[in-house]
Amino acid sequence: MATELGGAVNMDPDLELLSDEELEREAEGFKEQGNAYYIRKDYAEAFNYYTKAIDVCPKNASYYGNRAATLMMLFRFREALEDSQQAVRLDNSFMKGHLREGKCHLSLGNAMAASRCFQRVLELEADNSQAQQELKNAESILEYERMAEIGFEKRDFRMVVYCMDRALESAGACHRFKILKAECLALLGRYPEAQSVASDILRMDPTNADALYVRGLCLYYEDCIEKAVQFFVQALRMAPDHDKARLACRNAKALKAKKEEGNKAFKEGSFEAAYELYSEALTIDPNNIKTNAKLYCNRATVGSKLKKLDQAIEDCTKAIKLDETYIKAYLRRAQCYMETEQYEEAVRDYEKVYQTEKTKEHKHLLKNAQLELKKSKRKDYYKVLGVDKNATEEEIKKAYRKRALLHHPDRHSGASPELQKEEEKKFKEVGEAFSVLSDPKKKARYDSGQDLEDDGMNMADFDANNIFKAFFGGPGGFSFEASGPGNFFFQFG
Repeated sequence: MATELGGAVNMDPDLELLSDEELEREAEGFKEQGNAYYIRKDYAEAFNYYTKAIDVCPKNASYYGNRAATLMMLFRFREALEDSQQAVRLDNSFMKGHLREGKCHLSLGNAMAASRCFQRVLELEADNSQAQQELKNAESILEYERMAEIGFEKRDFRMVVYCMDRALESAGACHRFKILKAECLALLGRYPEAQSVASDILRMDPTNADALYVRGLCLYYEDCIEKAVQFFVQALRMAPDHDKARLACRNAKALKAKKEEGNKAFKEGSFEAAYELYSEALTIDPNNIKTNAKLYCNRATVGSKLKKLDQAIEDCTKAIKLDETYIKAYLRRAQCYMETEQYEEAVRDYEKVYQTEKTKEHKHLLKNAQLELKKSKRKDYYKVLGVDKNATEEEIKKAYRKRALLHHPDRHSGASPELQKEEEKKFKEVGEAFSVLSDPKKKARYDSGQDLEDDGMNMADFDANNIFKAFFGGPGGFSFEASGPGNFFFQFG
């Protein structure tokens, strides 16, 4: 029987002395008072008076039916279901009792049982429009359940959420539907919504293992693994055969252990071992987006240490795909782009970081990347001469001598017009490179990314022959002579 509101209601001992007829009148009086409170929407008082009526006449089906209606208005559907079932046990032809039982089943998500109740109503009253509509609602819920099951198997969690939302329109008290919706919200990364649904259920039923599991799942997917394990363990205490909680608990513990092993190996400088451990951790649970994003970023850090820069960039990209707000992954990828001289990509990543977190450090990184990008778009004079950026003055002179002689126009006077033009262009570039890199002031400006035009050097009017003559000792100091088809030798005067 339903629990009473507002304290226990005891039958007056004097009622035991009344006749059956007098008891019925007394019960009817309580019922009428209950009806009055029900009309005024004071369902708590209505409940008390219907309970008094039942205490006086416990064999009257309508009293249980009325109290069931009141409990339904108080959203106490399980208790209302008990009263409805008692009502139809007392009177199987009590149409309202069958109708209310069906509505309770429907609200609690038991569409099959609800359908049987509504069909019984239609047997008693074939044109009952309310039963006809509720039967359609029950059939719709069964269809949404079927679609949700298929969706879950296909990992189409958005479809499951949609189906559960539609089902809950008629089955608002069904914890099973709410839990399935919450689980799918968690799997979609919509953790606050999932937590809200699970918390609502736990407020009503603190021992609900499914709700405890969902709370743990949200924490697990938000990379709060230790707290998640606590909820999974609690869920297993409530329901030792809860397979999902057991699997999640096992995965959480394994993921935590493997990640910590990788971190330890990294700190000890065992980069190859750390790389393998992070790779193993990534196979444990593909659904754990946040933890896997961190694992990809960790593996990228190790990859950069091992000079696996392309793999490190790929890992950072995977981390960002899983978590677009993961600043550390953008910074790591940008650094790898800088090391591989992919400056445009580095600038894009640093711009993203600076837009999100406007710190001095991030501003400096962005400016540095922009400078390197600017420098990369002009001629690389070091590359033109074939020397390293740290080349000495003597190495620069030696490289110029070699390249200038290789590309001098006189050496290619017998070549095709196209080749002559190409070699003349290279000869000029070699002269430009030497004029800049051999001058400490110009070299410093060039290395810092400043425009050389600001120093009065106009490359458009540059004459490479003047540099060549100055380097090799002036007019007449050097000449090319042919020694056969395609062969030349040079001599100094």
